[in-house]
Amino acid sequence: MNKYHQILHKVLAEGKTQTNKKGNIRYLLNEQLMLTPANLLDIFEGHGIARKKLRSELQLFMQGERNVERYRDAGINWWDYCGSILVNSYPTYFEKLPPLIEKINREKRNSKNYVLFLGATNAESNQAPCLSLVQFQIDDGELVVSAYQRSSDANLGLPADIYHLYLMARQIDVPLKSITLFLGNVHIYENNIEKTALLLDGNEEVKFELNV
Repeated sequence: MNKYHQILHKVLAEGKTQTNKKGNIRYLLNEQLMLTPANLLDIFEGHGIARKKLRSELQLFMQGERNVERYRDAGINWWDYCGSILVNSYPTYFEKLPPLIEKINREKRNSKNYVLFLGATNAESNQAPCLSLVQFQIDDGELVVSAYQRSSDANLGLPADIYHLYLMARQIDVPLKSITLFLGNVHIYENNIEKTALLLDGNEEVKFELNV
């Protein structure tokens, strides 16, 4: 069982129940997921991820594209519920990523904290980023990526964020040592619990429902 599937299993086995405006969830607080390149390969080989769409999505984020139609043109329709434009969401912050990556590649300062903050207090938003902070550090010539996620939909959001972080790391000209996610609240929605169990039993055709 790869490390991502281990998190899914732990939420099912040990999670508490909570009700919010999107529905009931089974959740855990303050979980940590540390992934080496071998762990990432294990996840990408053993779990279906929409790689092409997620790669296009990150590119649009980094371009600061807020028009939902542009995402739909790239085959990405999971933002349709936001309306015609992404207000103060991922593109607002990810457009700062290209110059940050350029700075890291130019400086390559050992143990310097290169940080991308996502989200703003009291700002209008139709989809506040669940990923709150990404930190890049170079330790003995290897790249260490750390990310804090305030809220993580374990079925849909978490694998996408893992792949996005991997794509970010690939743009930095330093060998990757690890990606660590700190998950403030990692959860499975009630309507996806049975499907999660089926996935862990080996059913790779399971499709999860988006809860908004």
